[in-house]
Amino acid sequence: MVAGKRKVLISWVGANDLKAVTDGGLGPILSTLTAGVFDAVELLCAYPAERVGPYLGWLSEQVDIPITAHAEPLSSPVHFGEIYHAAHRHLQQLVEGGVQLSILLTAGTPAMQAVWILLGKTRYPAIFYQSSLEQGVQQVDIPFEIAAEYVPAANAISSTQLTKLSGQRVPVDAAFDSIIAQSGRMLALKAQAHVLAEKSVPVLIYGETGTGKELFARAIHNAGPRAAQPFITVNCGAIPPELVDSVLFGHKKGAFTGAIAERLGVFEQAHGGTLFLDEFGELTLAVQVRLLRVLQEGTFTPVGASREVQVDVRLITATHRNLMADVAQGSFREDLFYRVAVGVLHLPALRERDGDLLLLTDALLAGIGSQDPSLKDKKVSLEAKELIRRHPWRGNVRELHATLLRAALWCQGSLITKGDIDQALFKLPVQEADLMSIDVSQGVDINNIISKVVTHYVRGALAATGQNKTRAATLLGLNSQQTLTKWIEKHGVE
Repeated sequence: MVAGKRKVLISWVGANDLKAVTDGGLGPILSTLTAGVFDAVELLCAYPAERVGPYLGWLSEQVDIPITAHAEPLSSPVHFGEIYHAAHRHLQQLVEGGVQLSILLTAGTPAMQAVWILLGKTRYPAIFYQSSLEQGVQQVDIPFEIAAEYVPAANAISSTQLTKLSGQRVPVDAAFDSIIAQSGRMLALKAQAHVLAEKSVPVLIYGETGTGKELFARAIHNAGPRAAQPFITVNCGAIPPELVDSVLFGHKKGAFTGAIAERLGVFEQAHGGTLFLDEFGELTLAVQVRLLRVLQEGTFTPVGASREVQVDVRLITATHRNLMADVAQGSFREDLFYRVAVGVLHLPALRERDGDLLLLTDALLAGIGSQDPSLKDKKVSLEAKELIRRHPWRGNVRELHATLLRAALWCQGSLITKGDIDQALFKLPVQEADLMSIDVSQGVDINNIISKVVTHYVRGALAATGQNKTRAATLLGLNSQQTLTKWIEKHGVE
């Protein structure tokens, strides 16, 4: 610890931290505070106050250092621009206060982790920590240094411009030409969407996170007869349950505690135009009932009002969930499903779009370069493209864009190398439960997968039998203790 400087830990509050209040665990934040010596902790909270409050009260009872919490509501937990703005502001204030910074990477989303690393390696030197049940709390040595000559592009970009670059918002004037694709499946989807755009029927868009659902929704609106009217978008999964009615249908002044002014709901805001409900499958059954009535009758009553409001809205919904399975399980209303699923588009994952990956790479990098002169003319080497081609891209186009932006900031000169892409990637460890769902089209190490399965079950069998190899072999269906010993040696089971 630097003499004379307070050691302050800063972190986002994550879901596992909130769960610790009730599940008897510690959570990443308390685990880190318990394992290390800190003078204070600064917490950034994107969750609603009613969820964070009990956790802060509980945490204050566990430690005897000052806890300062800052509410940082985000439109999305993976919105790079908003995350960067919040993290940058707080780190700057702490550094100006003369503290020694420590950053906990574990709590929060991958986007939050990326921003911590970006800022902690460039603007505000910090010690990084991570916490896991398997490894405990560890100080992290990020395996790359960013010397002055290494980040000329990052140094030349203002905070405002970096926020803009990171945000990757869907352009207001998005058209079908904005959807970069050459695969037959995507071209067919664009053609279908173009036909739907000319009608006013509801459209349901399926797809994993980052596949371009909002881009399709914008293009449908802009190509249709309502193009000159409002396009209103709302993330249903980000609305606190107690505010859903207010957000969707609006409220009158004084309708509930905190309703200090009248507010129009998104249905009324979208009157005459299009309402895009993202993460539509997250709505509760109670809200689904009220939504169905609006779609059937075109009327609703704002919270606290006595008179109905009539609206004319074209509805486009999007979800990553299998709504038909939810209907079968009773968690989604069948009548609402068929009301919204008149036109249905299934957007494929990026790994399923043959021929589109490298085309998108070039297009996204060109887009990044067009927004800032210091990132102009960046190119991707052939070795880097091969690494891009092999990566599974579970975050789809959004992950690809974020990776290219990080690589463009890190790279020396105009050529983005394989090493630049490799350190820009976030490689999430494959859990044993996911071993049967690895995308084989991206290449797999079958021997490594077999070794993981063997290690998992051999350890379990030995633990269940008190390290008795003969009985463990029987549990595993092996012929003898000698066979088990050979498996242990072959697969390096410790």
